[in-house]
Amino acid sequence: MDALKEVDANDTYENDLPADVALDCKAEKIYYSDFLAVRDSHVPIKKNQITGFIGPSGCGKSTVLKSINRMNDLIRGFRFVGNIHFHGIDIYDSNIDPVSVRRNIGMVFQQPNPFSMSIFENVAFGLRLNRYKGNMQEKVEKALRSAALWKEVKDKLKNNGLSLSGGQQQRLCIARAIATEPRVILMDEPCSALDPIATRQIEELMVELKKQFTVAIVTHNMQQAMRVADQTAFFGVDISKGGRTGYLVEMGPTKELFENPQEQLTKEYLQGEFS
Repeated sequence: MDALKEVDANDTYENDLPADVALDCKAEKIYYSDFLAVRDSHVPIKKNQITGFIGPSGCGKSTVLKSINRMNDLIRGFRFVGNIHFHGIDIYDSNIDPVSVRRNIGMVFQQPNPFSMSIFENVAFGLRLNRYKGNMQEKVEKALRSAALWKEVKDKLKNNGLSLSGGQQQRLCIARAIATEPRVILMDEPCSALDPIATRQIEELMVELKKQFTVAIVTHNMQQAMRVADQTAFFGVDISKGGRTGYLVEMGPTKELFENPQEQLTKEYLQGEFS
């Protein structure tokens, strides 16, 4: 049974989250085999806002992000201890199909990864996979418009997606992710491989997308977090036991976190004392 689809069909399904929270991630522990990658990280993702994950390399921010739509299930030895509540359901419940989770929580990766097929078929891919029976042309155009790409590609929809520039490819991947109309979009450093102009286009797009979707983004660029994120979660690294375990240090409205951090470690990171 697709429990997440059941929620779509039943507006009265019990949801114990605050009204402004789309998804509540409580990662008590995340393991890869015996390696403790993340501990003690409670990250609520607010509706129609952008939540930024920042922190030094190895702090677990991407691990937490990919846990939110169960992408890490594909990695051997991965184990999640805790829960992620999404529309009244714990997505790590044994009855939940990870594929149904990914229909509702989309992902955009660090490197643009269009398929070697036409621009049209790239966007239609998820729709066909989900056996969409409606007007495919309409859906594809809507997704490309939402991804601010329609005007650039409307006359070359049959061209291979790989023929586009890097920034266009990333917007194509965003169009593919939103075509199935997920509720949440996860972005793992979506601008790290792009030039400054393409980066600005993606940032402007993110701000537009939050009107329709809830967005969470991992970024190594603190200025980017300040520009686009409404909420920011700062992750640190615990090396006290000889390993490297990421954990949430603090989280709050972006302006407050950057201007008045409550934890000393956050202050040191924002001042550039480590990276």
